[in-house]
This record gives sequence, structure tokens and C-alpha cells, in this order.
Amino acid sequence: MLGRSELGSAKLKAILWTAILAFGVYTAYKLIPVYMANYQLSDKMVEESRFAVANRFTEEQVRDVIYREVQDLEIPAKKEDIKVLASLQTVRISLDYTVPVDLLFYHMDLHFTPSSEGKALWTP
Repeated sequence: MLGRSELGSAKLKAILWTAILAFGVYTAYKLIPVYMANYQLSDKMVEESRFAVANRFTEEQVRDVIYREVQDLEIPAKKEDIKVLASLQTVRISLDYTVPVDLLFYHMDLHFTPSSEGKALWTP
């Protein structure tokens, strides 16, 4: 038979493990969408750099497409932050942005620098 002090200790451990689990779920809830948005943006940049080389898009056209994706994904970046370098042979796209994340009693800034380079398969 367990004494009263042993029962209290078991309840405290259960509460502690439940709190840790809840904080882990909350952290994942806050962080996973940020990383998924960065992944989707990187994917769009790769796709757009290849497409822009083939269709000879201007730097401004590429910047507009990427900025629409940034807005759709709710990424905190300005249009001026999107760097595009387009030539006949390559299109380079890069973006440098920071996402603030507030985890109740801890604040962090996640820094991302997605980039892509599309090259022509042929030379004119």
C-alpha cells in the first residue's frame, strides 16, 4: 500500500509530464507553419527561376511572382527584399527575412535565406 507522500509525488510527475507535452505541442504548432512556409517559398523560387529562364522574364516579372507567393504564405518580407538577377543564361532569386516567434515566455527570431538559380539548357 502506498503512503500519502508517494501518491502526491506520482500526481506531481503526471502534471509535470503533461505540461511538458502540452508545451511541446504548442511549440510545434507555432514553428511548423513557419518552416513549411519557408519550404514552399523555396520550392516556388526554384520553379520560378527555371520557368523565368525558359520564358525570358524580366527581373520585375519574377519579383512580382515571388512577392505574390510571399504574401500568400504570410511571410514578413517586403518586395524590395527580393533580389533577382536575370540574364539570358541564368535567373538568380534570393530573399533574406526573419520571422519573430513568441512561445509564451520565450521569444525567438528565425532567420531564413532561401535562394534559387535557374540556368538555360541551351545557349542562343
